[in-house]
Amino acid sequence: MFVQEMKGSWIDHPFWRKSFVLQDPEDLKKLRASKIASIVIDTAKGLDVLLEAEAAEAAVPEPLPVESQPVVPSPETLLPSTKVTPRVSASQERDKAVKLLNASKAAVTSMFEEARMGKALNAQDALPLVDEITASISRNESALISLVRLKNKDDYTYMHSVAVCAMMIALAKELKLSQEETKEAGLAGLLHDIGKMAVPQDILDKPGALTPEEFEQVKLHPVRGHEILLQASNVGAIPLDVCLHHHEKIDGSGYPSNFPDHEISIFSKMGAVCDVYDAITSNRPYKEGWEPGVSLQRMAKWTNHFDQDVFKAFVKSMGIYPIGSMVKLKSGRLAVVIDQSPKSLLTPMVKVFFSTKSKLRIPMEILDLSKPSAMDQIIGHEDPILWGIHDVNELWSQ
Repeated sequence: MFVQEMKGSWIDHPFWRKSFVLQDPEDLKKLRASKIASIVIDTAKGLDVLLEAEAAEAAVPEPLPVESQPVVPSPETLLPSTKVTPRVSASQERDKAVKLLNASKAAVTSMFEEARMGKALNAQDALPLVDEITASISRNESALISLVRLKNKDDYTYMHSVAVCAMMIALAKELKLSQEETKEAGLAGLLHDIGKMAVPQDILDKPGALTPEEFEQVKLHPVRGHEILLQASNVGAIPLDVCLHHHEKIDGSGYPSNFPDHEISIFSKMGAVCDVYDAITSNRPYKEGWEPGVSLQRMAKWTNHFDQDVFKAFVKSMGIYPIGSMVKLKSGRLAVVIDQSPKSLLTPMVKVFFSTKSKLRIPMEILDLSKPSAMDQIIGHEDPILWGIHDVNELWSQ
């Protein structure tokens, strides 16, 4: 049968596509074991329902005709939608985000592996994932983004795409882009590195430095990805542009086209910032990731790389002190940021755990720095490595 639609949330079914030919018995088992209660099939593209079922349906008597009544819309349907997603805390969103990331990993892995095997993609199939990520960002702008940074080295290529998708959506919202542009930016983030499927796996996973020849192969991935997306269905101009140009730099030293500032679109400038931030904050086969706050400080100094207006908007979308950042407080204590404050970027919620005076761990305490009762404030970022602290991720994620 040809499954046209599954009645239920994308996250509740085990397939990255919403429509496909159901012909593998294993896929049928997965579908029956999922939370999906019903599906819609297209009988023009697949087999029809069983004849016995048709006969049983034919035996049901026709309902008696009733006088037709005009449909009167409710007052709510006459008004434009003003529904606003209420913000929740990072801890409240975390369970949903974990579930979404697990489903995302399976979906993106399947999608990219199909690209590796030369199968043409349909970008429409990826939109439910983009919608789910957008919904998570709307509930809490940082929960999913902070969690996806904890990807393991083996998952990097796939989960990096999910991370960039989420950051592109958050950045698009900060830049006040339209709903359609935000969705396209998210899709662009999801597909921007699909050209890595044309790079040998042993090069992608190499733990040491690449040779010049290997690096040249990696540098071809934007062009290979662009070629893959040109063969795909329903891929718009924005994902195509970001895929090809997310490694351009505003001084013209990027690749593959050496575009100067004025020739790089705002979407590719967004892609450049999001791609680099996730790359330097994630653990890779050849290096450990940098702490989020330290990463933003270092990126701010690369004035030849990023559009400064886009970078400033990115910092706002992430928070001056992103979740997972280690900071020093005026009291001389160290803390890790566990959530942003809707009141100010300078007053996040933190978990205090270390005294710089005694150089010892202290009982953990959660402080909302936006409240006067906190009686403390951040005076700067701190690098965990310099203090011999190696469990910052465990401190904020638990």
